[in-house]
Amino acid sequence: MMESLRQAEVESVASPLRVDIVSDIVCPWCVIGYKQLERALVLSGLTAEVHWHPFELNPDMGERGENLREHLAAKYGTTPEGSQEARARLTQLGEALGFTFDYRDDMRMMNTFRAHQLLHWGERKGRGQALQMALFAAYFAERRDLHDPEVLAAEAESVGLDRQEALAVLAEGRYAEAVRERQSYWVARGITGVPAMVFNQRYLATGAQGVDSYFHLLSRLAKEQAL
Repeated sequence: MMESLRQAEVESVASPLRVDIVSDIVCPWCVIGYKQLERALVLSGLTAEVHWHPFELNPDMGERGENLREHLAAKYGTTPEGSQEARARLTQLGEALGFTFDYRDDMRMMNTFRAHQLLHWGERKGRGQALQMALFAAYFAERRDLHDPEVLAAEAESVGLDRQEALAVLAEGRYAEAVRERQSYWVARGITGVPAMVFNQRYLATGAQGVDSYFHLLSRLAKEQAL
């Protein structure tokens, strides 16, 4: 059973831990992993400065996207039964962590390059975290088309960003090159799948590790910072 960090250890951490998360909006394990980390942070009493970074699971995905179940079958050989089991498991995990997955048979895998450009802009405006969560919910809970500029602009507006500026950012491809550079940075460092979390720019954790694992890693980092 997990125990809270000693108060003295928590107080000795002078600044928030840094967590860099390489993620794609259409990756269910990315939001699961983040929610597990979030829970572990609450249990530990620590705080973290989270930085999100772009990754595309399907960089060659067409603009119209693909049916999600058909996409998984073609890419990974997932059977209808396997898909149903995976969806049920994710839905259950999400519910336990306060996140809603609402899978339907007509749900589509989308091209996320525009979404990452919007997130880059949102981060520059100080709304990156809020926008990241809004887009996760828009895709998994509302099954919205995150390649559609109007949908993306509406999500930006929902977290306090200017809708018209969001549309202009996307129409101009204002941050397309910057996103490509950030993607290349992480790929060059060996990141080939997501979620990938780098703690304090030193420790890499891949996949959704679970609340316990994140808690113990956070405890270790807190002790190191206290030295």
